[in-house]
Amino acid sequence: MQEQVKNSKGEKFKQFLLNMPEIQPPLHRPDFKQKLKWTLLIVLFFFILAQTPLWGLESNTLARFQYLALLLGAKFGSILTLGIGPIVTASIILQLLVGAKLINIDMKTPEGRQYFEGLQKFLTILFIIFEAAVYVLMRGLVAKPGLESVVILQLIVGGLIIMFMDELSSKYGFGSGISLFILCGVALSLIVQAFGFLGPGGHFEPVGKVISLGISLASGNLKEAYLSLAAILGTIIVFAIVVYAQALRVELPISFGRLRGFSLKWPLQFLYTSVIPVILAAVLLANLQLLANLAQQKGIYWLGKFEAGRPVAGLVYWLSAPSGGLPRYFLTHGFDLRVVLKSLTYLLFMVFACMGFSLLWVNTAGMDPRSQAEQLTAYGFQIPGFRQDPRMIETLLRRYITPLALMGGAAIGLLAALADLLGALVSGTSLLLAVMIAYQLNLTISRQHAFDMPPFFRKIFRM
Repeated sequence: MQEQVKNSKGEKFKQFLLNMPEIQPPLHRPDFKQKLKWTLLIVLFFFILAQTPLWGLESNTLARFQYLALLLGAKFGSILTLGIGPIVTASIILQLLVGAKLINIDMKTPEGRQYFEGLQKFLTILFIIFEAAVYVLMRGLVAKPGLESVVILQLIVGGLIIMFMDELSSKYGFGSGISLFILCGVALSLIVQAFGFLGPGGHFEPVGKVISLGISLASGNLKEAYLSLAAILGTIIVFAIVVYAQALRVELPISFGRLRGFSLKWPLQFLYTSVIPVILAAVLLANLQLLANLAQQKGIYWLGKFEAGRPVAGLVYWLSAPSGGLPRYFLTHGFDLRVVLKSLTYLLFMVFACMGFSLLWVNTAGMDPRSQAEQLTAYGFQIPGFRQDPRMIETLLRRYITPLALMGGAAIGLLAALADLLGALVSGTSLLLAVMIAYQLNLTISRQHAFDMPPFFRKIFRM
C-alpha cells in the first residue's frame, strides 16, 4: 500500500514537471534574420533591466564583488542581481546527479529530455527564491526597514525573467541565453575599461586604458602610459592564446557500423572541459573570501584580514592576485619579494585547482571514457577494423580524455592567472569566458546559417 502511494506521488510530481510553464518552440526553424532580431531584443532588454535599480534598497554591500557579477551575468543592486546564478547552480547539480547515475533519466527520448528540463526549471525556481532571501536576510543587499519582502519579491521576479529569457534565446535566438548574458556583461565591462571617460562623479576622467594611454603619451607621463599599455597588451595576448587553444583538438577515427565505408573524425577539444574548471575555482575563491570576511568579524584572521575591502594577510591573501596586476604594483610600490611569492602561490593554486576540478567534472558529468564510449556505441559507431564493442572505444578514449582533461585544466587555470597577474582589463576568468563564448557563438552562426545568411554577414563570419 505504501509503495502504491509512493508511486502515485512520484507520478504526480513527474506530471507536474512535464507541465511546467515554458516558452513554446517555433513551428518552423527561425531563419537568420528572425534569430538576429530576437537575440538583439533579448540583449536590449537585458541591458535595460540591468540598469533598473531595486526599489526599497538602502545599501549594496555586494558592489565590491564586481568580478563575481561578471561571471553570473548579473548587476548587483539592480533587478538582475541574481543573474544566471540560480540557473547555473541548478544545471550543475542536476548534471552531476544524472552523470553519477543517482537520478535515472533517459535523455534519448523526448519525454526524458522534457522531464530533465522540467526538473531543471523546478530546481532553478527553488534556487531563485533561496538566493533572493539569502541576499536580503544576510544583508548583502540592505533593504529599508519594513521593505525586505518587497526587495526579495523584486529579486524573484528578476530571476524568473532571466530564466525565461534564457529559454527564449535557446529557442528563438543564437544559442544559450546564459552564454549571451555573460558575454554582454563582460563586453560592457571591457568597453568601459578600455574607452570609459566618465568618473564616479559624472565628470570627464580617463578611466579607459585606451584614452588614458593617449592622454599620458600626449602629456609625457610615461609611467601611466606604460601601465595602460601593459593592461591592453595583457588582454590582447590572453585573447589570442585562448582563440588558438580553442582550435586545438585531437581527431579520432570512427566509423558507422550500419554503413560500410562511412567514417568520420570524432573531435576531442584540447580544452576538453571548457571553462568549467576555472569557474569552479573562481567560485571557490569567492566563497573563501566571504568566509574569511565573516571570520574577521568574529576576530579570526588566519583565513584572511581585509583593509578597504582588499586582503592584506591570511590564506586569502596568498590565494589572490595583486590588485591591478604585477606591472602596476612594481611601478607604484617597487619590487617586493613577498608579492612575487604571493603571485606564484596564486598561479600554482589556479593551475592545480583547475586540474582537479577538470578531472572531477569529467568523472561526474558523463564525460569520462566509459560514458562517451557507451554513447557512441548507442549511436552505432565503432573503431574501424574492430567489432562494435564499447570496451574497444573506451580503451581508445582513455588514452586521450584523462590527459586532455589534465592539460586543458592546467592551461585554462594558467591563462586565467596570467590575465590577472598581467592586469588585464577584466578578470582572467571573465576574459576567458567572453572569448570562448564569442568563439563558440561565431561557430554556431557559421554552421547553422550558411545558406540563409545575408551576404554582408557572410563576409563578417567568413562564410
